[in-house]
Amino acid sequence: MTKPSLTALAARTLPRYTSYPTAPHFRALSADDYARWLGTLPAGLEHSLYLHVPYCRSLCWYCGCHMRVENRYARIRPYVEAMKHELLLLGERLVGRPRLTHLHWGGGTPSILSGEDFMSVMKKVREVFEVSPDAELAIEIDPRQLSDELVAALGESGINRASLGVQDFSPKVQEAIHREQSYEVVASAVERLRAAGVKGVNFDLMYGLPYQGEAEVRRTAELAVGLRPDRLAVFGYAHVPWMKRHQQVIPDAALPGEAERLAQADIAAEVLTAAGYQAIGLDHFARPEDEMALAWREGRLHRNFQGYTTDKAEVLLPVGASAIGRLPQGFVQNEPDIARYIRRVQAGQLPLSRGLATSREDGLRAAVIEKVMSAAEVDVGALCREWGFPEETLDESLEATRPLEAEGLLAREGRRLSIPQGARRFLRHIAAAFDAYLESGAGRHSKAV
Repeated sequence: MTKPSLTALAARTLPRYTSYPTAPHFRALSADDYARWLGTLPAGLEHSLYLHVPYCRSLCWYCGCHMRVENRYARIRPYVEAMKHELLLLGERLVGRPRLTHLHWGGGTPSILSGEDFMSVMKKVREVFEVSPDAELAIEIDPRQLSDELVAALGESGINRASLGVQDFSPKVQEAIHREQSYEVVASAVERLRAAGVKGVNFDLMYGLPYQGEAEVRRTAELAVGLRPDRLAVFGYAHVPWMKRHQQVIPDAALPGEAERLAQADIAAEVLTAAGYQAIGLDHFARPEDEMALAWREGRLHRNFQGYTTDKAEVLLPVGASAIGRLPQGFVQNEPDIARYIRRVQAGQLPLSRGLATSREDGLRAAVIEKVMSAAEVDVGALCREWGFPEETLDESLEATRPLEAEGLLAREGRRLSIPQGARRFLRHIAAAFDAYLESGAGRHSKAV
């Protein structure tokens, strides 16, 4: 049985730390500042690209993404043209033709695009960037919306990883979240993608969903393993109806409590590790020979807005409405309103909405938080020295981890922290001790577990 103190910790609301500082703390930043940042990037930096498609055919009630339901494809085409134009605007401001080592299509539902439109955007990407031969080119897919035309386009354009939204195979849970999707639909999508040359297949599963119990979580994990995905992410449902009003249709009484969520997460991990998957960080699993598992074991895994990643590029450029990027100088986020995004791009403007110029201390704290989240250990004093600070700079934050140490969630030796396997569901709590912005009152977050 889970200790009451751990159940209380699980109920705490905290950021996911896919960036630091986190997005709620971004503020006004001018497009001129962004253009200057782009123009002064040193030559030779590896670049990564995130492309956001904010359209879906229907609304999944658990969704926390920036999206809009659209059933008339003619209304999507102007957005595709705007994405291509934004790529050209970026190319005009970048020095030379940067090398691209990672690309990720997210949404919304990127697989809503026609094969022709998808290919046209990928062609523009290759005009602006020199795509590395070993680049990871990934896309998020709704298995219910995956045409044969798009599958062929993915293979032809070099996409080598696809992440499929599975969530849960229980019909009752699917009905409760308005996402009815059979096992056969998912299996067919996997088979067609692999036949087209998309060899890397990821699954996204969820726990904490309405009417979901331990039996549903176990069955879903077992069925998922049978399809042999290379990686799986097991996310806790983030119930934030104050931010996402459509989630108000999910009754609170249908949601598992904190102790039940912890048990569900443990069951998913039990099934996946028993099947031979390596547990990675907070909520990821990968085959032992997969590059992500290797990076985890060797301490070179990273974390960005898509979660855990092997992407080590210093520049992540955003394309599309609401897309977020990271440069050495700070963070940038595009205009979230789709119509305004299109108008600004058509006018030749970088569609920046907000961002944050980061300080050296921000960089130090980000490095510590990333090590906590992506390696489950960190030498805080060594990182302080590496960033040019006295090694005692973050001692106050280290002291804030004492209650977590008392709970057995970390071990401390001097300024070095390590988090045992059984405590890694609480990585966000440890990271939060180093977050200087957390108490400033900006934003509300989801449950930590």
